Amino acid sequence: NKKITLCCSEKELEGDVPEARYGHSMNIVHSRGKSAVVIFGGRSFLPLNQRTTEKWNCVVDCQPLVYLIDLQFGCSSSYLVPELQDGISFHAALAKDDTVYILGGHTIENNLRARNIYKIKVDLPLGSPKVTCTVLQGGISFSSTIVTQTNQDEFIIIGGYESDSQKRLNCNRVCLSDESINIQQFESPEWTGEIKHSKTWFGGDMGHGAVLLGVPSDNKHQNAEANFYFYLLNLGQDEDLMLQTCSQESLEEQEDSMPLEDSEEFTFDNIY
Repeated sequence: NKKITLCCSEKELEGDVPEARYGHSMNIVHSRGKSAVVIFGGRSFLPLNQRTTEKWNCVVDCQPLVYLIDLQFGCSSSYLVPELQDGISFHAALAKDDTVYILGGHTIENNLRARNIYKIKVDLPLGSPKVTCTVLQGGISFSSTIVTQTNQDEFIIIGGYESDSQKRLNCNRVCLSDESINIQQFESPEWTGEIKHSKTWFGGDMGHGAVLLGVPSDNKHQNAEANFYFYLLNLGQDEDLMLQTCSQESLEEQEDSMPLEDSEEFTFDNIY
């Protein structure tokens, strides 16, 4: 088995530094032999000078700016494009070469999950970068989905929400070509009863078409901490979605398990 160690290094940025946020996207684009990080969307707390007692913990959509970050030199610059009028958060962002496609997402101001697709193209010449945006039709409405990449040009969009109170149980395959995007309905797995009846769910991409899903269990013990059901959703070589339970449900097993320390190093075995 291959051992993988995750390392993190800090880089100070100069220029138009993005404000602290969550629910945003970060992608790497490549143009003319150079690379840059594209940051878009997200939410942030109200600035301190705008907070009141009633609105102290309120969040707002970040400004619809596209940020380009050069990690080599630590430079950050922001771009305002006319096609992006509203802030978006919890969207899906798919990157190919010099282009990032923004799909779905939620806007606080109008409580909208739009179907537009925003095609953001980045040009990195020797001089100043250039950012352009094209609005495409034929998208899908969602927020907080999980995206996993199955090959260089293909992605699978899983789960998320259709509204604040309605989970999205559909799956979609997205294929990117040099200049276009194609979205197709993808056969969903046979969801378990816990997933179907749960009001919330969460998860993350594990790479190579594998997704980890979690839902809270119906724990009726008053003094017990909440339990969760975890599932591994795997896109097999036969292109069938397989849902495998990988939960630890009993309280006894939870009590016996050792908690992770903040300073502990994470290592992973290669399971593919």
